[in-house]
Amino acid sequence: MKIAILKYKAGNIYSVINSLKRLGVEPVVTDDVNEVMTADKVILPGQGEAKSVMQYLYSHNLNEVICNLRQPVLGICIGMQLMCRHSEEGDINCLDIFHVDVKRFIAQSNQDKIPAVGWNEISNLKSPLFKDIVRKEFVYFIHSYYAPLSAYTIADTDYILPYSAALNYKNFYAVQFHPEKSGDVGEKILNNFLSL
Repeated sequence: MKIAILKYKAGNIYSVINSLKRLGVEPVVTDDVNEVMTADKVILPGQGEAKSVMQYLYSHNLNEVICNLRQPVLGICIGMQLMCRHSEEGDINCLDIFHVDVKRFIAQSNQDKIPAVGWNEISNLKSPLFKDIVRKEFVYFIHSYYAPLSAYTIADTDYILPYSAALNYKNFYAVQFHPEKSGDVGEKILNNFLSL
């Protein structure tokens, strides 16, 4: 199985690589259009800033390529936000796979820390991505922006307000949390993605 991890201006891709290797997969990290198009599955990983990452995708002609992929695609953290319509981070139009606008958290009290960092529950799981995962498992988040609840939501969580922990549209899947940093639960989610 050929897994392409999209190379763009995002950090933290090595933990995704290591997680896939533990599952017996040797991924290729690439921004080559042909490599991406011929992969069995594609992952948009990492932490980053929406505007600079989108500019990288545009400059490498990857924006249209991603939107036209027919194999399973998984966006992780910034990867999920890039798959939305627009991001308040840098006021940038994104890939518009999910017709949802990414918003910045606004603290409601002194206890609200931004970025949101740490373990939080996911619930209302509605996808094969979460096969054999019980309700209200804890996964690891680190982010300042979020996708509101919508018709694409396949898991939700709550920090300051309820929002989408995961989205799905056709062959496109996305998670706001980091499965590669979420222990056994995260490994199971990655394995479920590989099995789609």
